[in-house]
Amino acid sequence: MSLSLQLLHLLTLTVRTDGYYEYDTDECICSSSDLTDVEYIRTNYFNKDPVLRFNSTVGKFVGFTEFGMKQADYYNSLPYLQQMQANLETYCKPNLEIDFSDVLEKTVEPRVELTAEKKPSNGHTAMLMCSAYDFYPRAIDVYWLRDGKRETTHVTATDELADGDWYYQVHSHLEYTPRSGERISCVVEHASFSGPMTYDWDPSLPESDRNKIAIGASGLVLGIILSAAGFIYYKKKSSGRILVPS
Repeated sequence: MSLSLQLLHLLTLTVRTDGYYEYDTDECICSSSDLTDVEYIRTNYFNKDPVLRFNSTVGKFVGFTEFGMKQADYYNSLPYLQQMQANLETYCKPNLEIDFSDVLEKTVEPRVELTAEKKPSNGHTAMLMCSAYDFYPRAIDVYWLRDGKRETTHVTATDELADGDWYYQVHSHLEYTPRSGERISCVVEHASFSGPMTYDWDPSLPESDRNKIAIGASGLVLGIILSAAGFIYYKKKSSGRILVPS
């Protein structure tokens, strides 16, 4: 799962009296964190139309208009050309390293829930929903398996929805007619996982009953732990007593 970043800096110059609008953009574009494919581009615009552009891959200025081509020939004959090429190392790479390390390479695992949206009844189809919550970065792949084969029909999904706090959520629905003994799974692939994570659907119990069992099991384990702790405490206290004959 590749990462990509475009760093954009905008410098504007506006002449309000005649309605002219001129601005330059500096762009640093790359798709890998090792920064081996960084490209630096500066473009000069006049009234939203490109006039002149420097591209570090091309290695020179290129004009888009008659005036721009004259400017390109002029700048290409100056030491200014080497200064623009140097921006790849002095401007792009230092800023991209910060952005990759502080933002793009940070990952948060999704919290995945598999629920029944509609139960089969009277010959009607059933519907399952696989939801992934609170994950980062945005790129994620959620799909369904039926008996190990990818299901591509009767599947609908939302886009990755921004939560407004750098995290995202996504929901995928599978509408199906249950078959006896089949295995249905939701598979989630995300940069925070070392590989695809598979979540199996268990139709044997309603979701409410599964939750009750989980809560009951947790309570049982907690009770055993507390009982064991009490017994150990009692034994230690008993071993420290001195019996005096009456």
